[in-house]
Amino acid sequence: MNSHNALLERVRKLLAKAEAQGVTPAEAEALTAKAAELIARHGIDRALLAAARPETDQPDNKIMDLPNPWGRVKAHLLCGLAAAMRCQAILTAGSPGGVRVHVFGYRSDLERLDLLYTSVLLQQASGLQQARVPGWAQSPRAWRRSWLLGFATAVIAKVRAAEHAAATQAASPEATGSSRAALVLADRAQVIRGEAGRAYPLTRSARVTYTGTGYRDGYAEGGRANIGGTRLTPNPASQARPLS
Repeated sequence: MNSHNALLERVRKLLAKAEAQGVTPAEAEALTAKAAELIARHGIDRALLAAARPETDQPDNKIMDLPNPWGRVKAHLLCGLAAAMRCQAILTAGSPGGVRVHVFGYRSDLERLDLLYTSVLLQQASGLQQARVPGWAQSPRAWRRSWLLGFATAVIAKVRAAEHAAATQAASPEATGSSRAALVLADRAQVIRGEAGRAYPLTRSARVTYTGTGYRDGYAEGGRANIGGTRLTPNPASQARPLS
């Protein structure tokens, strides 16, 4: 097993432990934080390797069908994570019984995205099962939907912070080949924008809204997941979040 596969296997084991039943929030927090840190570092390492050996990592794309229930919420999570991990996601016309998302990125980044998205989705579902809908909530479904959106938004911010920290460290003056790292990451981002733009020359921003009152609780739970950064303070005044 090469070093890249070994690192991803370590990440998978950390996330599997975080997803397991009986794991305390503090334990899951530590496990997912370490996994996110390793995933971010792995992305930088693969990018730098591909700059020297392009055959090791090429642009690619994949179509993901996100089934209901909560298909739009899942799309919000996927698109947000994709943007944080140097991919680009396009919400397409849809699929029967759910939502369809076309994701563009380098293969290593798509692999990282799939790994993290799958784990976060499981943790989100587990958290929702344990969440109690308050008796005063007018619509339990609306409350749960807003809870899910709050959770997703907090996790996206955590992953974005972890990815930014890894990129900043790689491009810092103290790092070996710092100027090269910044150029490599910028070039990869431009390539992926071009790939998505050629496939979908006309796009528009999509936003997901909510009416329930569970957003703050969901955001707090997503913040406790502590994926790749410090704790976050929710902004309950904001009532909509972009899908991409």
